[in-house]
Amino acid sequence: MAEADGRVPRLEMRNVSKTFPGVKALNGVSLKAWGGEVLALMGENGAGKSTLMKILSGAHQPDAGAEILIDGTPVSITGPIAAKRAGIAIIYQELALAPNLTVAENIYLGDEIRRGGIVDRAAMARGCRAVLDRLGAPFGPRTVVGTLSIAEQQLVEIARALHADSRILVLDEPTTALSARETERLFALVRQLRSEGIALIYISHRMAEIYELSDRVSVLRDGGYVGTLDRDGLSAESLVKMMVGRDLSTFYKKAHTDPAAGAAPSDASPPAVFEAVGLTDGGRRVHPCSFAVHRGEVLGIAGLVGSGRTELARLIFGADRKAGGEIRLDGTPVTIDSPKAAIDRGIAYLTEDRKALGLFLDMSCGDNINVGVIDRDARPGGVLDRARGWKRALAAFEALRVRAASPLVPVGSLSGGNQQKVLLSRWLEIGPKLLILDEPTRGVDIGAKSEIYRIIDALAQSGIGLIVISSEMPEIIGTCDRVLVMREGRIEGEVGGRTGVAITQENMMRLASGTAAQAA
Repeated sequence: MAEADGRVPRLEMRNVSKTFPGVKALNGVSLKAWGGEVLALMGENGAGKSTLMKILSGAHQPDAGAEILIDGTPVSITGPIAAKRAGIAIIYQELALAPNLTVAENIYLGDEIRRGGIVDRAAMARGCRAVLDRLGAPFGPRTVVGTLSIAEQQLVEIARALHADSRILVLDEPTTALSARETERLFALVRQLRSEGIALIYISHRMAEIYELSDRVSVLRDGGYVGTLDRDGLSAESLVKMMVGRDLSTFYKKAHTDPAAGAAPSDASPPAVFEAVGLTDGGRRVHPCSFAVHRGEVLGIAGLVGSGRTELARLIFGADRKAGGEIRLDGTPVTIDSPKAAIDRGIAYLTEDRKALGLFLDMSCGDNINVGVIDRDARPGGVLDRARGWKRALAAFEALRVRAASPLVPVGSLSGGNQQKVLLSRWLEIGPKLLILDEPTRGVDIGAKSEIYRIIDALAQSGIGLIVISSEMPEIIGTCDRVLVMREGRIEGEVGGRTGVAITQENMMRLASGTAAQAA
């Protein structure tokens, strides 16, 4: 159906519902996307975004009564092949490429050029050259995909979609594994495709990306369509309220002393639970760093990508070998030369890459929670007391409000926020003195972020010392009592606490960029 101005949407989905056994995943959702625009699709994990896109891709079939129109014409998407023929391509967060094949072989996968029954690789290489040139690909058609970076592999997926004459392109969390420079290149490509008339649906939890790229934003909540905002009407407050039904002000609750108000911090500080003195890897990534974390304190570590934040955390945890410096716990020097030594001393580290380095995705939530303290459940004869582990997992589910049917569910099937809670539960079982949280809300929807902030605050109140490493300035401001800012492997400065310098984005960025000294 044409709009009042005569334009016809490139894609229109009407009254889309989807019922799984016992669950209504989508309830009467409608969506429009125009050629030559970027439509952002937002919502918490579990809001229905993935289900809606799987219906568009043909992976799921909707309930009776749903309609899908392309350029005003109803289409029947009975499966992925039908979706491809209709000009629909979806690039998921987990890329669907064959790493042992060449770029050309991946682009033609399932539609190979054959001569006398034999695959004509030379013809395929020639056939995809134009689309690679169009995208400015820095590799050729004969390059083996497994040798490419994640960003370059993503480009192969986009090339495959364009080679198939896709007119509707869905990008699902496309920047999760990309560096800042790679993200900028992707944004430039998205703008290029938009200028070529392609309809792009962009799924992301990152507000900054939504502001930068989107022409309109549609929001789903609890399987239903909430509404759509035009670019001119976008604001963090309005989007958050649409997604979770409450105001942005409820997310960040940390109260900071305003130095300008003249309120001096108390002279009586809690004792230091952790101290680093000259900790370094020899200057390769981390130059000598000294600082302390007090009981009940949330210490933030901020800085630009590559500043050495994660590398410093890995030195503390013993994941990387230190070349110099000393670690003290409760004032006593200790030797931390391995993660096991750190755990035995009460230091826990929640990694920024929970899927590759944190969780056993094929194992149950309960087993992931108990794996760090499984020795407590040992009975004579080498038999595990599974009842004790079950009770521990149930208590962790209740304490951290993990949303899953039971601890028996594989952790890989949970949303990002619930996976993070399971990983956090594992570390809390060891009773840590110091808990390091590296990008604790990466890949987590905004509702789950609020829950994680609540947990951080509760842990600090219980007397644990915490270090929070985050690339999100509002997150650092909203959760931390004091912030160290790193630059080029060094602690460039500190804000908050007794410094008299307010914890603001401006003050942190001056230190992170090296302009604070110039301003002084």
